[in-house]
Amino acid sequence: MAARQTTRTTRANADDPLAPVTIAVGQEELLLDRAVRQVTAAARAADPDTDLTELDPGELAPGTLASLTSPSLFAERKVVVVRQAQDLAADTVKDVKAYLASPADEITLVMLFTGSGTKGKGLLDAARKAGAREVACPKMTKPADRVAFARGEFRAAGVGATPAACQALVEAIGGDLRELASACAQLAADVEGTIDEAVVARYYTGRAEASSFTVADLAVEGHAAEALEALRWALATGVAPVLVTSALAQGVRAIGKLASAPPGVRPADLARDLGMPPWKIDRVRQQTRGWTADGVATAVRAVAEADAAVKGGGYDPAYALERAVITIASATRFARGR
Repeated sequence: MAARQTTRTTRANADDPLAPVTIAVGQEELLLDRAVRQVTAAARAADPDTDLTELDPGELAPGTLASLTSPSLFAERKVVVVRQAQDLAADTVKDVKAYLASPADEITLVMLFTGSGTKGKGLLDAARKAGAREVACPKMTKPADRVAFARGEFRAAGVGATPAACQALVEAIGGDLRELASACAQLAADVEGTIDEAVVARYYTGRAEASSFTVADLAVEGHAAEALEALRWALATGVAPVLVTSALAQGVRAIGKLASAPPGVRPADLARDLGMPPWKIDRVRQQTRGWTADGVATAVRAVAEADAAVKGGGYDPAYALERAVITIASATRFARGR
């Protein structure tokens, strides 16, 4: 049995999401999430009853993996996702390495390596040596990489887009890959025929990044009236509602991340650990002072409700966004302009 299962690992196809072990390596959250979704979708296509278990390093104690991957009476398929695998404790790493040598049938193990430097390199090397399928998820810091990403998004959607359109879209959206992906999806859904530079200009007049993030910054700083004014201007100039919900989500998420960071850490280190550009740390730090844990939870719910409404769960996206902006601005202790 062990020999057969080891062969199963080493012959894993690089393009097969049902390979016994997949490792996703990099710091781009969108690509990491997509790697997990791809494996889960493939597993559930093969077996709709596939069970998904996601674990952080602290939840994977010695013996936990063996329990999760032990044979089932009903032989159901399972996907086990280990996030931040580079942070696993040494004794747990031993368990995982032993599993790599003899993976279980009907189990797909996905490990996300999101750190920088050499931390977790031993386990990563062991997974590669065992023949794990690898998905690269690098942070896209160069504009040329983001332009190539946009081309790929349009190609995957079956839509043609000119090089000038991809370039213009990257210039309008900026560096956030989730927002760029949302913009590509919006254009692919709305536009018939080839997407050109004129189409991008029509949708994103006034720079979508500036307008949507202005709304988010004003909302998390408690400026309800100004945020509503910026929101109405953004929608009137063609900014897609999904970009506004994305900006709101990022604003609230940034506050939550920074609020939970340990005190005394240098801004440069925070920027690296939290996945933010260094210039943003000081701005978010100022915004964080007006927030409590309950306020962040309220804001997260408001963004989730607005996102559902914008993507088809509600009849009036503009109203849903206005309600979210008011709720977020009211959730901070320094709320004003209500």
